[in-house]
Amino acid sequence: MNLGKRFRLSRRTFLRGSGVAVALPYLQAMMRSSAVAEAAAEAPSRMGTFYFGTGMNMRQFTPADEGPNYTATRILKPLDKHRGSYTVLSNMYLAEGGGHDGAYPFATAVAKGEKQRISPDQIAAKAIGGDTRFASLQMSVDRGTNYGSQALATSSWNEQGVPLAAENDPKRIFDRLFRPDTPEQKAQEKGEFRRRGSVLDYVRADAKRLDGKLGKADRQQLEQYFNSVRELEQQLERRIDWADKPKPQPQLDGLHDYAKPMPGPEGNGEYLYDDYAKMMYDLIVLAFQTDSTRVISYVVRKELAGGVYPEFHVSKGYHALTHHGNDPQNLEELAKVDTIYMTHWAYLLSRLQSVKEGDGTLLDRTVLGLSSGMGFEHSKDNLPTILSGGAGLGVKHQGHLKLKDQTPISSMWHTMVDRVGVKVEGDFQDSKGVIKPLVT
Repeated sequence: MNLGKRFRLSRRTFLRGSGVAVALPYLQAMMRSSAVAEAAAEAPSRMGTFYFGTGMNMRQFTPADEGPNYTATRILKPLDKHRGSYTVLSNMYLAEGGGHDGAYPFATAVAKGEKQRISPDQIAAKAIGGDTRFASLQMSVDRGTNYGSQALATSSWNEQGVPLAAENDPKRIFDRLFRPDTPEQKAQEKGEFRRRGSVLDYVRADAKRLDGKLGKADRQQLEQYFNSVRELEQQLERRIDWADKPKPQPQLDGLHDYAKPMPGPEGNGEYLYDDYAKMMYDLIVLAFQTDSTRVISYVVRKELAGGVYPEFHVSKGYHALTHHGNDPQNLEELAKVDTIYMTHWAYLLSRLQSVKEGDGTLLDRTVLGLSSGMGFEHSKDNLPTILSGGAGLGVKHQGHLKLKDQTPISSMWHTMVDRVGVKVEGDFQDSKGVIKPLVT
C-alpha cells in the first residue's frame, strides 16, 4: 500500500444524490498523517459520564483480588469478555455523597443546596465540542433536570452552576441527531435565532450602562449574568452555523425503530427496559460514530424512583431492596438487578468495540466513567466505579485497581478529562491528581 500519496477526504464530506446527503463515519482517508498508526491518534477523542443512582450491592460487586486477572464477581461477570478494556476502581469516595442527595455532588463534589460548579463533561465539551453539531448531549431515564428533588435527572452543570436538562425519549434524541429539518423549519429557526441575538445584544448594552452606578457585589452579579448571556449567544451561533448543514444519516442495520415516541421507562409498562436500554446505548454509539457530539452524560438510574422493571421479576423497587436488612432475598434480588445493568453496560462496550476507526475501534477513542452517589447501604465510601475504554487515548487498564481509602471520585473525572486532552490548571475539585496507574 502506497502511503505517500493517500486519497484524502474532508471530515465533513457527505455523499450526495437525488436530494439526499449521507454523512460518512470517520475514515482513514480523513486523517492527516500518512501513516495509519500515527493517524489513529488524530481521530476524535470522546468522553461519557454515567450515573447509577442508589449504589449497588457491593458485596457482589467488589472483587476479592486485584490486577488484570482478578476473579470476576457475580455483578461484573457480564464484562468478562471485555477484560483489558476497563478497570474496576475500589475505594472511590464522594465527600458530600451518601444518602439520597449524592446525585448533586456526583460530578462536581458540591453538596446539594450549595453553589454548583461546572461538571467534567462540560469542561470537556468546552475543549473538544467545538467542531461538532452538539457540544454535548444530556441523556437520562427522565426528562428535564428535576432540580431541587433528590431524583435529579441530570449530571451536567454549566459554568454558572446551572443544571442542563436531559432527554429521555430515544425518538426525540434520534430526531435531534439525524432527522433533517424542513426548509420552513430552518427559516423559522434562523429568524428566531437572529431575533434572539438582537435581543441579547440589546439587553447586554442596556445593562452595561448601569455598570458605573453599581456596587462591587452587583457588578460581580452582572458579570455572571454576562457570562450566561455569552454562553447562550455561543449556543445560538452554533445552531445558526449548523442550520444549513445536513444531519448525518446513520446506518441503523435494523437496530431499532426510532420513528415511534418512547419516553423514559419510569412508569411506562408498554415496552421492556432491555429494549429501552439498548436503544439509548445505540444512540450514544451513533452519536459518537457520526461525530455529532464527542461528549455525553447519561443518568442511567435515578435516586429513589424506579430502577427496577416488571421483567426483572423482583419483589420490590430498587430503593427498597437497598434497605435490605441483611435479608437474603433482598440481597439476592439487588445483585440480580445490578447484574442486569452490567449486562447492558457490556452491550455498550461491545457496540463501541464493533465500530472500526483507524487502526483501532471507537471504544479505543472513547473514555467512559460510571459510578454512583453512594456505595452500599447508602454509604459515601467505596462507590461502584468502572472506567472503560480509552486505550487509544493512553488509558492503561488494570482489571481491578484498589486505590487508597477515600480516593475522591473527582480523581476519575480528572483522569478522564486529562485523557481527552484537556489540561487542568490548578486544582480539580477535590481530586488528588490523575490516577497514575491508569496513565503511566
